[in-house]
Amino acid sequence: MNSRNRLISLVAVVLLGIAAGVAALLNGGNDPDGAGSAGGTKSPSAASAPVTASASASASRSGAASAPKPSAPAKSPTARGSWVPDDPALADVCRGKLPAQALDTLGLIARGGPYPYRSDGIVFENREGRLPRQGSGYYHEFTVVTPGSDDRGTRRIVTGSTGEQYWTPDHYGTFQEIDPRC
Repeated sequence: MNSRNRLISLVAVVLLGIAAGVAALLNGGNDPDGAGSAGGTKSPSAASAPVTASASASASRSGAASAPKPSAPAKSPTARGSWVPDDPALADVCRGKLPAQALDTLGLIARGGPYPYRSDGIVFENREGRLPRQGSGYYHEFTVVTPGSDDRGTRRIVTGSTGEQYWTPDHYGTFQEIDPRC
């Protein structure tokens, strides 16, 4: 990566950090560390904080640089309980029912990293068409650590640019949209 691309990546990360700070201020500064409330649930705004990635995590499968775009708040963050599935045909899963490692990954996404794998944050191309059709670069994937696995394992979180989040325990075989209300 040349120095111009590094500078552009740095500026993008700084701008996304500023946007995250502004969003936190607009949301009243609730839950700044993304750890969730004492009851173990997170507000929709915390579940869909902007997504950033380091320069090393921004390479897409095609080799071109592609940093994740910030995710917009999912389905009106101010109206608690108003979450609507992005695709009613997909099953949904309560955030609190996900494995602890998936919750850890969601926390990293909310904070913008650092991610444990170089390929976290790359563009997910939805080649199988199991998620709603969107333009190129809309989805980004993140590894969910699999205990006992020698590699990245099969578990992933995939995020959409408008804040939706999906869980796949079987390397894109099936998806469930994550319901941030529970």
